[in-house]
Amino acid sequence: MAIKFLKQSRVAALLATTAMALSACATPVAGPSGNYASPIGNSAVTPNPTPYSAALVCQANYARQHQLTAPRIAVGRIADYTGKAEADGSGRKITQGASLMAMSALAKAGVPLVERFDTSVSELELKYANNKLISDNPSQQPDMPAEYRRILAGQVPGSDFYIAGGITELNYNIRSSGVDVAGGDPTPTDFKGRLGGRSFVMNVGLDLRMINTRTLEVVDVISYQKQVVGREVSLGVFDFWNGNLFDISAGTGALEPLQLAVRGLVERAVVEMTANLYGMPGPEACMTYDPLNASTVGLTGAYIPAYNNLDQNNAQTREDPSRWHSGRDGAVRRGRF
Repeated sequence: MAIKFLKQSRVAALLATTAMALSACATPVAGPSGNYASPIGNSAVTPNPTPYSAALVCQANYARQHQLTAPRIAVGRIADYTGKAEADGSGRKITQGASLMAMSALAKAGVPLVERFDTSVSELELKYANNKLISDNPSQQPDMPAEYRRILAGQVPGSDFYIAGGITELNYNIRSSGVDVAGGDPTPTDFKGRLGGRSFVMNVGLDLRMINTRTLEVVDVISYQKQVVGREVSLGVFDFWNGNLFDISAGTGALEPLQLAVRGLVERAVVEMTANLYGMPGPEACMTYDPLNASTVGLTGAYIPAYNNLDQNNAQTREDPSRWHSGRDGAVRRGRF
């Protein structure tokens, strides 16, 4: 009886020590920094390319080398038409940001863009400017109004084409397979083991179209699907040893990112549409140009330089995962104060 009581006391002490250690990780008293706890993780921000991002950048460089100018493109709604939602009510299965993915893809390809997706700020400023309430330069005299912003006819460039469409398919379990094997000695107290594995395939589909803004003629239609794979492996052992019971299980699983698959669909469609706009013969055109060292187009998108700083700040530097990171970029680390 004393031995049993001693074992129970040791277990209780172990549980109490563990509880105290866990309670020390997060307390209701803020520390010197003003926070209750410090978040874990210090992963650097990296580009988010798909297998088609390099082709988009190639198209931008091809257009620059051949002095090609694509028509101005606007992006409309690329909605989720699958109607699939999480069972717990936490949201949709598919990203609602396909329009934003299309804008990024067009920017990677160097296509001129005009904003039509969210014009709320521009419309509000236009309203204020129409009422002579907005100025661009502060007044030089105190208590005196500044010169108001003037509205000029034709100051907003129009689009030549716009892209619309939607995510139209999300099919679960196109094919699945699995195996579960267990074995061991028939004696109840002897070693036993189990090994299991499972894989499945699903797909997502996209339909996009390009429309002539002036005539509403549909000039290009593309429909693609991409399959997504997932897998899971598990291992377990069960045994008695020195009068103690051991039941150990381990496993690993991975699912190809579904939202990244949507981005890949969008980028593949934009690659084909942009190749048509630029008149590119095909992927072989990517072998005939020299990449520009001071490009404003890269895997992260595109931008218009505010100053002549392309030798230090260009598309290639934006793709560097260590740039501007306080733990990875020496210039930032040395300049901290």
